[in-house]
Amino acid sequence: MSCTDCFSGHVHSDTPKGTTYIIHGVLTYVASPAEGVQPKGLVVIVSDAFGWDFVNTRLLADRYAAKGGFLVYLPDFMRGYALKPASMETTEKIKAPANWFTTIVYKPIWLVQSMITLLPWVLHTRAGVTTPIITTFLAAIRTDLPPFATNNLKIGVAGFCWGGRHAFLLSANDPKTHVVRYGSHPSAAKQPLIDCAFTAHPSMLKLPSEVENAELPISMCVGDVDMMLTREQILKIKEMLEVKNKKKGDHEVVIIPGAKHGFAVRMDPEDAFMVECSVKAEEQAIKWFTKWLA
Repeated sequence: MSCTDCFSGHVHSDTPKGTTYIIHGVLTYVASPAEGVQPKGLVVIVSDAFGWDFVNTRLLADRYAAKGGFLVYLPDFMRGYALKPASMETTEKIKAPANWFTTIVYKPIWLVQSMITLLPWVLHTRAGVTTPIITTFLAAIRTDLPPFATNNLKIGVAGFCWGGRHAFLLSANDPKTHVVRYGSHPSAAKQPLIDCAFTAHPSMLKLPSEVENAELPISMCVGDVDMMLTREQILKIKEMLEVKNKKKGDHEVVIIPGAKHGFAVRMDPEDAFMVECSVKAEEQAIKWFTKWLA
């Protein structure tokens, strides 16, 4: 189940600097480190509801590449069914306090408009549809020949909101998804699709199972004012990952007081506190990927 904060926020105005390719049949935005810099690893972003061409997420990919020294892929895992940024305006109008006339007359209309937009997205981006798309893409990256072979690069996944659940699913390290990497000896052992994961304000998690199943290193950044997770649930997740699940792998949960759902990608650039929260999430991700991929 999603919340209104999953579909609201602010669109940023800077211009992304990356390039678009078709990689293994999937439209993908690619951000690279500065010229002459050897990538420390590959980060694959699994976006929020607004998809691969959302400017905010592309700008974040650029920053991961520039500040962290990573090669960053932002694929269209929703295959064209991502929400349009314009739908944020409708959600904001529904959420905003209003007079009785607007509440009785206009808000029901906006709600219907929002549902018409959301239903196709829910249908085409449910886990049963998109999980095979994501795992197939990652398997191809691990196993296929150039020009998009990762050679010896380790792979990390960054998932936001909708994509956060996929970060947890990939962290579960299902043996059925393991592959022999391109260039390895035919008798080499199969390896996981990813080496680590990061997520900020994940949504639609099935608790507690999808957290308990986390095996590969995963880092989570979340605010304590999150419409998708109660504070009690957040503290339980932290306990499960950092204490009970420690034997499976190194995990961390960073809780930012006052941060709301969506802050890592769709924060208001005029809100100094929310910008600070987004920077903390960005720095946490870069530090985590540097630890496990470099």
